[in-house]
Amino acid sequence: MKRDDDGELKGKHWSEWSDEEKKRAQHDKRAKNIITSALSIDEFFRISQCISAKEMWDTLQVTHEGTSDVKRSRKHTLIREYELFRMQNGESISDFQKRFTHLINHLVDLGRKFEKEELNLKVLQCLDRSWQAKVTAIEESKDLTSLTLATLFGKLREHEQKLHIFDEHEQQDKKGKGVSLKALKSAKGKEVCEETSSDDSETENFNLLVKKFIKFMRRKKNSPYKFNKKINKKEEASTSSFNCFECGKPGHMKAECPNLLKKQQEEKNDFQLIVK
Repeated sequence: MKRDDDGELKGKHWSEWSDEEKKRAQHDKRAKNIITSALSIDEFFRISQCISAKEMWDTLQVTHEGTSDVKRSRKHTLIREYELFRMQNGESISDFQKRFTHLINHLVDLGRKFEKEELNLKVLQCLDRSWQAKVTAIEESKDLTSLTLATLFGKLREHEQKLHIFDEHEQQDKKGKGVSLKALKSAKGKEVCEETSSDDSETENFNLLVKKFIKFMRRKKNSPYKFNKKINKKEEASTSSFNCFECGKPGHMKAECPNLLKKQQEEKNDFQLIVK
């Protein structure tokens, strides 16, 4: 760079460069080529108007990391998220590890430092109640200061696989019990159906018997040969109005007249004497 007649800075022509300036220009071109070759098309458009590699780098740094104020605000947000970090309901250990590692990496990039023991304790504290037995076993048997985060997650995944195996066995046992219970219910259902069918047949027979009895009573009610007290009294009254043709007395007919029966008995006795 040099000043012109008006005192403004103006770039030198390449023929006026010194050996040191030529070396710097070569390094700058190499850095620009390295940066542009590693960028996507969208990222390239952001730095396409930059002249030097330093300007490209600063543009990308501000775009992705932000200014110092943005970094500070983002760091506080991630620290708050780290403090409230918990295992989600039904989440697997692999998904839990991905979320936790992603959060830790962002905090490390922003200048936050962690020790092994702190990270291990944080992982164990974030697990839900179903992992409490395993957490207690790890805390009592392992030295959390020397245990790496990868080893800790490996032990948790191993325990998770064992739990899945136990759950599968329990489900198979439940299915077997359910099939036997269904068979028992079906057998009981058949027995109930047979009982209900027999009950239905007995009910039908009883209803048929009742219908026949009602029909019989109706016929008896309409029959001309029915007898009851009223009719007997009427008959007695009607017979009492007749007089016997043998003796002339009322109250009986000729066939029932005692005089006639007496005569017949005497004639029978006389006939027997004659025969002897």
